[in-house]
Amino acid sequence: MQLPTNAERFERIDALRGLAVVWMTFYHLGFDLNHFGLWSQDFLRDPFWTLQRVAIVSLFLLCAGLGQAVAWRQGVACDRFLRRWTQVAACALLVTAGSFLMFPLSFIHFGVLHSMAVMLLVARLSAGWRSHWLWLAGALALLLPQLVQATVGPGALADALDSRAHNWLGLVTRRPYTEDYVPVFPWLGVVWWGLALGKMLLARPAPLLAGPLPRGAAPLAWLGRHSLIYYMLHQPVMIGALLVWEELAR
Repeated sequence: MQLPTNAERFERIDALRGLAVVWMTFYHLGFDLNHFGLWSQDFLRDPFWTLQRVAIVSLFLLCAGLGQAVAWRQGVACDRFLRRWTQVAACALLVTAGSFLMFPLSFIHFGVLHSMAVMLLVARLSAGWRSHWLWLAGALALLLPQLVQATVGPGALADALDSRAHNWLGLVTRRPYTEDYVPVFPWLGVVWWGLALGKMLLARPAPLLAGPLPRGAAPLAWLGRHSLIYYMLHQPVMIGALLVWEELAR
């Protein structure tokens, strides 16, 4: 099967990312309803919600790894990568500013977009590694936080790792108080595994990623192509709608 050129898209990856977008929207809608007291749920401890969050973030980061495998295979130029990376980094700063206005005590200082900005750079630099090294690196990244927690006891090192200056690494002994926390470790492991999986699938005689979309999946692919702008707008729109609803219900 002929691989898409630089000007073409891998619509199956877009659709997979679009699925993550839809799932995220329903999750955030539930979170917002809970925040405004219209629904009572425990998003911090209930496995029904905590496991969904893990799955949604994992799907987004897996797609990021798959996308970097495609970029490496197609020889995407550095300037094109940096343009997209700048957009992600700028949006991460906007998320920090917006969350500070709404949650000053628990604002997002290293959420999914902050993590994505760091991990996209790592994925770009490691895209030339052989797949088996990427699988191994991903496994080590996933295990590293547990190893640190098992070996680091109370003391100066633990305090340093838990501080905001270093907790973005994910080698913490306690989770920081923040609305969204996606540290480099263990989540870099998911990106590396997505990169390894993408390289393996692209090496097949008939690449699975380059096939046509199943019927009815075109809207998901459209969402996946515009996932960043959707991510930035969906919460302000939903929160604004709920504020209007509250005002009208008085």
